[in-house]
Amino acid sequence: MSGTNDSPAREYFKNIVDSIVSIVAGMRITLRYCFSKSVTIQYPYEKLAFAPRFRGIHEFEADKCIACDQCAKACPVDCIYIDKSAPRKIDKATGKAAGGELLRFAIDYQKCMFCALCTEPCPTSCIHMGKNHDLSSYSRADMVVEFRELDRKGLRTPLPIWAERNADIPWVKSEKDRILAGRLATNEADIPAV
Repeated sequence: MSGTNDSPAREYFKNIVDSIVSIVAGMRITLRYCFSKSVTIQYPYEKLAFAPRFRGIHEFEADKCIACDQCAKACPVDCIYIDKSAPRKIDKATGKAAGGELLRFAIDYQKCMFCALCTEPCPTSCIHMGKNHDLSSYSRADMVVEFRELDRKGLRTPLPIWAERNADIPWVKSEKDRILAGRLATNEADIPAV
């Protein structure tokens, strides 16, 4: 013998016992979590709770935009596209932009990192960080949101697919109604002017 008391048969059965002990320990942990209360949310049936300063899909007030390009210049990833026919300015009597026409205001959400830097330099406060968290789509072209086209439909932000498909759920219906009415969400996520 080589100095060890373990025979090959004894080592074989010791390995089997060690394996059974580790399986029992793993199953004990699995069963404990299997019967514990779930921590997931049954979205969209339950509403997700976001922090008050959550930054989601932008909301845009085209009637206040003077197309000054300040938001596009502040954007670190160059995802904002603006075109106008002539200079625009705010009419003090109505509080709305006058002058040339806003031809295009678009944001490419394939690039956007939701930093909210576009909201800070806006002199008319026409762009806000919204509360929509999901802009699922079926093509890359759908990820470029044409806010000028949305404004022609009376919308301030795009209507997500999940809101269209789940309108029978009360909280989704209220969110869909808010979007279709053109009402803005709260804007705590905007960077305040200093």
